[in-house]
Amino acid sequence: MSNETILIVDDEEDILELVRYNLARERFQVICASTGEDALAIVKSNLPDLIVLDLMLPGINGLDICRKLKADPRTAGISIIMLTARGEESDIVTGLELGADDYLTKPFSPRVLLARIRASLRRLGSSANGEEEGGIRIGELVIIPSRHEVLVSGESIQLTYTEFKTLYALARRPGRVFTRYQIVDAIRGEEYIVTDRSVDVQIVSLRKKLGVCGSYIETVRGVGYRFKD
Repeated sequence: MSNETILIVDDEEDILELVRYNLARERFQVICASTGEDALAIVKSNLPDLIVLDLMLPGINGLDICRKLKADPRTAGISIIMLTARGEESDIVTGLELGADDYLTKPFSPRVLLARIRASLRRLGSSANGEEEGGIRIGELVIIPSRHEVLVSGESIQLTYTEFKTLYALARRPGRVFTRYQIVDAIRGEEYIVTDRSVDVQIVSLRKKLGVCGSYIETVRGVGYRFKD
């Protein structure tokens, strides 16, 4: 069924075993680590496809691990799902801005975690294909970047440059949560000055213009936005 390698990093043995059991049952190749140092050593010798990463670890914490991995071209493409007992917005936003793909707060449902893992792996496999085909098709929505064109139910929708870039950035990674400033970076680059409010205004306008497809853009309270997977 599945043969992707997943690294689980958590210092709680019962959580390690719970996640390991559920993933192994789905035929994923599972590696476990209880410290940040062990996790980094494992990644160097055996690149996983995805990492389930606890934030609160002895020694090197999860945010520092994420920072190190995303700064290294060899490991930057590994999907990371943060697992945290701390639901503070600041921790979640920091992790996402460092490059994590998703997050889950403890206590968590193993079924939800499995669904998030599958969605993240699916995005990895499909994002390149969508680029090669020159467009993205999701439900009634079609985005054709080469022509700067968006179709909803076969009808062309007129978007501004910023609206198109915002939509394209979200749709390229359905299911991934983007902070407002990640959206800004994807549109203009890091030097573009913007407020949270201006991003929100773009999203409101996009949803209105997309009509029946406007609901594809979901609000993640306190964090940002994601495109429905």
